[in-house]
Amino acid sequence: MEQTLIQADDTWLLWAFLAGWAAVSIYLEQKYKWAAKMTGAIIALVGALILANIKVIPTDAPAYDAVWTYVIPLAIPLLLFQANLRKVIKESGRMLFIFLISSIGTVIGAYIAFFFLKDTIPNLDKIAAMETGSYIGGGVNFAALSGKLNPPGELAASAIVADNLLMALYFFVLILIPASSFFRRKFRTPYIDEQERTVDSSKNTAADYWKRKDISLKDIALASGSAFVLVGVSFKLADWISAWIPSGEGVPVYLNIMNGLFGDGYLMLTTITVLAVTLFDKFFDNIRGAQELGTYLIYIFFVVIGVPASIPLLIQNAPLLIIFVAIIVFFNMLLTFGVGRLFRFSLEEMIVASNANVGGPTTAAAFAIAKGWQRLIVPIMLVGTLGYIIGNYAGSMMYYVFQSM
Repeated sequence: MEQTLIQADDTWLLWAFLAGWAAVSIYLEQKYKWAAKMTGAIIALVGALILANIKVIPTDAPAYDAVWTYVIPLAIPLLLFQANLRKVIKESGRMLFIFLISSIGTVIGAYIAFFFLKDTIPNLDKIAAMETGSYIGGGVNFAALSGKLNPPGELAASAIVADNLLMALYFFVLILIPASSFFRRKFRTPYIDEQERTVDSSKNTAADYWKRKDISLKDIALASGSAFVLVGVSFKLADWISAWIPSGEGVPVYLNIMNGLFGDGYLMLTTITVLAVTLFDKFFDNIRGAQELGTYLIYIFFVVIGVPASIPLLIQNAPLLIIFVAIIVFFNMLLTFGVGRLFRFSLEEMIVASNANVGGPTTAAAFAIAKGWQRLIVPIMLVGTLGYIIGNYAGSMMYYVFQSM
């Protein structure tokens, strides 16, 4: 057994660290500007990485396995409670189009990046699939696809470091774009123009939007109970389908692909949750706090990702992975702004659509709030939530494409 201060069988101490450090990461991110720039995900990962490498916590333990087995599946439906397809299409039709174009840019970028780097990065088929999902819907898809594909721990940690670093750099670029005279000349900027005419500099739009919610015991019960039911039904249904559709050597390729798609618990969970949320929208709309609970569980996942990471391997792998994700981001931006200009989308719509792809709906909404683009907040939250669904399917399908290359 690995000799560490906290042993692998010290389950309660390990859970105290996982849950506690996730909470500290969220607190720091929301309290301090330096932490917000780093992102809570990086703080969660780096803290676990350091403690594992100085032998405070073990690199392998049953508590970590429980996060992959139970925590990640529960987080996914909680974060999908807003994914009402009727509402997304009805209220965000125009934004949906540019978001989907941006998603295509991610897929093209991932394909090109994999083609050029497949011989230099080990297990790149898995990492490329995870990054495809991540750069269509954010960290939720990274977690879901990690659970499905199970890449080596140190490589997953390197990938999430590269992912978050490029995301931070790209957000910095997106912040600078609205102030650029070049982009102001080339694109329509109705929201910026309106803001310059009517802005109230004394109003804190971020504080106003992200105010504390009223959450009752009933909300917590319904959110948690619904998540457990959705996970249980989805995984059991996926098991039945997987047993029914043959797979393996000697089986036609199309059956293997069908088994991989319809017999996969995570994809089935995404599908069942979206159907439930769309069909029973009044029930799910009235549940408060699901987004917060799901996000906290994802932060526990970020802590676990950092645990098995070897610092020398991290230094070795991260630079190449940064190049890989940089190619994905470049093509996402290229297609978003190129097609967006062709169809006369506003600069602001293109920025938040690309942001929602790369960072997820919450970062895109936060960006719109910070910029004062109030009428874009709800549409991008709705469309960005759809990215959770699209990203899981796109990442899974691209994994089969990458394996064949």
